[in-house]
Amino acid sequence: MKFSIDRAALLRALNHVQSVVEKRNTIPILSNVLMRAEDGVLSMATTDMDLEMNEAVAAEVDKPGATTAPAHTLHDIVRKMPDGVKIELEVSEDGHSMQVRGGRSNFRLACLPISDFPELGLGDLPTTFSVPAAELRALIDRTKFAMSTEETRYYLNGIYVHAADADGIPVLRAVATDGHRLARFEMPIPEGAGEMPGVIVPRKAVNEIRRLLEEAADQISISLSENKIRFAFDHIVLTSKLIDGTFPDYNRVIPVGNDKMIEVDPKVFTQAIDRVSTISDGKSRAVKIQLNGKTMTLSANSAESGSAMEDIEVNSEAPNIEIGFNAKYLLDITSQVSGDGCRMEMADPASPTIIQDTSDASALYVLMPLRV
Repeated sequence: MKFSIDRAALLRALNHVQSVVEKRNTIPILSNVLMRAEDGVLSMATTDMDLEMNEAVAAEVDKPGATTAPAHTLHDIVRKMPDGVKIELEVSEDGHSMQVRGGRSNFRLACLPISDFPELGLGDLPTTFSVPAAELRALIDRTKFAMSTEETRYYLNGIYVHAADADGIPVLRAVATDGHRLARFEMPIPEGAGEMPGVIVPRKAVNEIRRLLEEAADQISISLSENKIRFAFDHIVLTSKLIDGTFPDYNRVIPVGNDKMIEVDPKVFTQAIDRVSTISDGKSRAVKIQLNGKTMTLSANSAESGSAMEDIEVNSEAPNIEIGFNAKYLLDITSQVSGDGCRMEMADPASPTIIQDTSDASALYVLMPLRV
């Protein structure tokens, strides 16, 4: 195999595919990128056995062929090459090594046989639909912060995506929760998604597709079955296994009787929480909220650092209430409110609170209080 390619094009593609590869691998082939060059196209693939990334890029192919090379090492070499250089890659006759030449630099990398490279295998993905890149970005951003990182509750380590009904209107709904907070986002259901199975997209796949979406401008094609999901756009295909588990009935956690309503400017609220929480300590990073008429007092105390307090104006007809929250969890939610109003619906200091953007009903957040 022998081909040449512009450094910028190769670096962009390698930057995508190498991120799937784990830094430490007990199986050597999983550290490598599979490269196939033919008909003016270089195709690259990486996998960790749960996630597979494929990307195709134009190249000048002198001799078609295929090999596998260390993904992170090749990425570092190309990254450190001068801008504008043409990079030439050539595999030895025995297939055991590959030369990488660019400018005055010359590297030789060990290769592993392509027969060792595992393929995730797509199988049948009967449900297919398209989503605008901007809407998929919103769906992920509004929910991913609430995914659990606790491995024992593996079924919460992702975003649950399913077709649902919202007041008689079919929607595509995404939900994430870690037991302390819940994020729910919904959008009009795309054509073809009405009969999709409910699936849990794992955290790593969520983070990878979100990173790729930074560069995607158009439609994202999504295909899925009960155990796999595929995202395809711009010569990039990301395939992931789904979490094999049952997502809990999240509707049971969303309170329906919260009658104490407060509206606050989200920017003012977020900045006040951020300032006051500077003084809080411990994992809980507790911030206490006291409501007194049209004034909300935020406070935090630390045995080592001291105390902090700030008053902000609110729009409320609710009786006085005192409630505590984890400041980080509260900031994660309020930072998602982009409109002019943030509405909090409370019941009592021990019950979950609902938080929503007053101008956008597509997202709903539930936050469990802390005892302060």
